[in-house]
Amino acid sequence: MPHDTPLIATIVAGLGLAFVFGALANRFRIPPLVGYLVAGVLVGPNTPGFVADASLANELAEIGVILLMFGVGLHFSLKDLLSVRAIAVPGAVVQIGFATLLGVGLAWLLGWSLGAGLVFGLALSVASTVVLLRAMQERRLIETERGRIAVGWLIVEDLAMVLALVLLPALAGVLGGQPQVDDHSSLLSLPASYGIWGVVGVTFAKVAAFVVVMLVVGRRVIPWILHYVAHTGSRELFRLAVLAIALGVAFGAVKLFGVSLALGAFFAGMIMSESELSHRAAEESLPLRDAFSVLFFVSVGMLFDPFSLMSNGLPILATLAIIVIGKSIAAFVIVVAFRYPIATALMISASLAQIGEFSFILAELGVGLKLLPEQGRDLILAGAILSILLNPLMFLFVDWMKPWLEKRAGKTAPVEEQRPIGPATEPGQVASVQATQAKEDGPPPKTALAGHSILIGYGRVGSLVGAALKEAALPFLVIEDADKTLAKLRDDGIETVAGNAANADVFAAANPEGAKRLILAIPNAFEAGQVVLRARAANPAISVIARAHSDAEVEHLKGLGAGTVIMGEREIARGIVEVVTGKAGDPAGPAMEINPQPA
Repeated sequence: MPHDTPLIATIVAGLGLAFVFGALANRFRIPPLVGYLVAGVLVGPNTPGFVADASLANELAEIGVILLMFGVGLHFSLKDLLSVRAIAVPGAVVQIGFATLLGVGLAWLLGWSLGAGLVFGLALSVASTVVLLRAMQERRLIETERGRIAVGWLIVEDLAMVLALVLLPALAGVLGGQPQVDDHSSLLSLPASYGIWGVVGVTFAKVAAFVVVMLVVGRRVIPWILHYVAHTGSRELFRLAVLAIALGVAFGAVKLFGVSLALGAFFAGMIMSESELSHRAAEESLPLRDAFSVLFFVSVGMLFDPFSLMSNGLPILATLAIIVIGKSIAAFVIVVAFRYPIATALMISASLAQIGEFSFILAELGVGLKLLPEQGRDLILAGAILSILLNPLMFLFVDWMKPWLEKRAGKTAPVEEQRPIGPATEPGQVASVQATQAKEDGPPPKTALAGHSILIGYGRVGSLVGAALKEAALPFLVIEDADKTLAKLRDDGIETVAGNAANADVFAAANPEGAKRLILAIPNAFEAGQVVLRARAANPAISVIARAHSDAEVEHLKGLGAGTVIMGEREIARGIVEVVTGKAGDPAGPAMEINPQPA
C-alpha cells in the first residue's frame, strides 16, 4: 500500500473492519457499536498489525459528531429546547457537580492534586453526544418528552464543557499546573490576563453573540439558501448545500465564537428545521451521518490499550463505577425530584451513564497543562470504552428495574381504563382522546377497536390515507412516534398509539388480532418488513398494504407477507399517462377512494 494515502487507508480500514465486526456483533444479538469499538482497537497503535492514523480518525469522527447533532437539530425547535429548560439546566449542573466531586475523591485516593481531581471529575461528568443520540434514535425517543429532556441536558453539558475548556488555561497556574502560552490561533483561547471573571464574561458574551446571530441572521439566511437551491431542481446542489451549511456553521462557531462543533451544528439544524424542506435535508444528510458516526466509535477504540486493564485494574473499576453508577443515581434522583415519571428518570440515567468526546478533549488539555497525570488520561479512556460497551446493557437493566421501582413507589395502573371510541366507528361519534395517550412510564393501553385498519405512519402519504379512511367512515387508528404529529391527530379526534410499530408492546396495543387491514405508509422498507412479519404472526388473515420505492423493495415486502405493495414511481407514471391519453378525471380531485363496504 502506498505510504502517501493515510486518509484513504484510515477510512478503508476503519469502515471495512467496522462492517465485519459490526455484522458479527449483530449476528450474536450484540449492539453493532461493540463491533465498531473492536475494529478501532485492532487498527489502533496498541495492537499488532496495521495502524491507522489516529489524528485523521479523530477529525473524521468530529465530522460524525457535527452531522449527528445537525440531524438532531433538524428534529428540534427552540420551543422544544425551552420547554425542558426547567429540568435540563439544574439537572445537568447538579449532575456535573456530583460527578466532579466523585472524581475529586478518587483522585485524592490515588494521591493526585486538587487540580488533577477537578479535571478528572469534569471529564467523567459529561456524556458522549454520539452514544446518547444513537441510543435515542434506536429507540425512537428523540421527539418524545424523554428525548427532549436528554438532548436539552446534553446541550447544557456541552455549554459547561466549553466554559471549562476556556477557564482551565487561565486557572492552570492557580491549580498547580503550567499556564498555557496563548498564541491567539483561535478565538477559543483567551489571555489569562483577563482574569477569571473576565474570561467567564467574554465566554458567555461570545456564546450569546452566536445564539443571537443564528436566531436573527441564520433564521433568514439558511431557509432562503435552501429554498433557492431547491428551486434549481438539482438534488446534487441541494445535498451539497445541506452539508456546507452544517459543516460551515459548526466550524464558524468554533473559530469565531468559541462554541463547540456539536453545539454549532445543533443550532444550524434547529434553524433549518423551520424550513418546510427540513425533512428532505434530513434524508440527504443521513447516509454520511451514519458512516461518520461509525468512524467515531472506531477512533475511540483506537485510543484504548487493552493491556491497561491489567496494570490499572482497581482504578479502572472505580472510574467505571463513577460513570455508570454514580452519574446514573444522581440523574435518577434529580429527575424524580422534579416529579417526572420513573420511566423518564431511568431512561435519562441510562443515557448519561457513559462518557466520550469532550472527556478526551479535557483529558488531553489537562495533561498538556501538567494538571492531570498520564494515568488519569488512561483511566478516562478506559472508562469511556467500557462505559460505551456497557451502555446497551444499562438500557436492558433499567427495563428490568422499572416494574420493581414502580411497585415500590406504589404506582399501580387501574384494572380497567376508559377505552376510546375509534374515529367514525359510527357516524357522529368522537374518539376519547385522553384514553388514547400511552403513559410515559409504561406500555400503551390496548385499543377496543375491532375490524379496524391500522395505519403505520402519518406523514405525507399516511395523512392522505387517513383522510380517506375518515371520509369513508372506516374505523382506524394511527401508530406514530413524532410528538407533533401525535398532538395534531389527537386534536383531530383520531385514535393514536405512540411509538415505533416494530416494538412488540406498541404494535400489540393496536389489536392486530382483531384488525381487518394493515396499511404501511412509512418509506423505510426494512422497518416495514419487520411490522409485516409481526402482523402475520398475530393475525394470518390480516390484509397488508405497503408502499415501496423500488422493485427490490416490492419483492422484499411481498416475500415477507404483504398482499399489496404500491410503488410510488409507478403510480406517478400511471397518472401522467392517464392525463396524456385523456383517460383521467380531474387531476385535482381526491387522492384516492376506499370502498367502505367489507372486503
